[in-house]
Amino acid sequence: MSELIAVYDAAGREIGAEDRAVVYAQGIWHASAGVLVRSRDGDRVYVHKRTDTKAVFAGMHDCLAGGVVGPGEDPAEAALRELSEELGIEVGPHDEPPLPLVSAAWDGMWAGKPMRCHLFAYEVRYDGPIRHQPEEIVDGWWWTDDELRAHLADPDWPFVPDTREMIPDLLR
Repeated sequence: MSELIAVYDAAGREIGAEDRAVVYAQGIWHASAGVLVRSRDGDRVYVHKRTDTKAVFAGMHDCLAGGVVGPGEDPAEAALRELSEELGIEVGPHDEPPLPLVSAAWDGMWAGKPMRCHLFAYEVRYDGPIRHQPEEIVDGWWWTDDELRAHLADPDWPFVPDTREMIPDLLR
């Protein structure tokens, strides 16, 4: 099944749409948006493990619930959509909106091919129930920033590389 996603230029402007498989195969610039879920007291972040069937970064850990931005979709809207899909967390009109944390351009490699992505990260404070989307997330748990940093100190720990680049701006 094909899926159109937004295509960006190197400067971070949306310039069109293309099938996700083509974007990944050709290393075309696109965008992703993710949400760091932090406990309401600010002491912990939610870390999860991706399924082995994910098209990108399969079986790796991440602290952002997120995904690609659709054509014409605002990154903040994409982040909220992904948060709802992956973790079952709904941010309502009376809730505090997600706080923008960092944006970055990541020009890396995945499975021997270029992967070029503009990244948009947000934060929400949340202590409620979490419901994993079984097609995307295997497991998840709460860690302090220091616990996550300790795991990230091991370069062989399987953590998504684009989020790893943003860690200094995500953690305290």
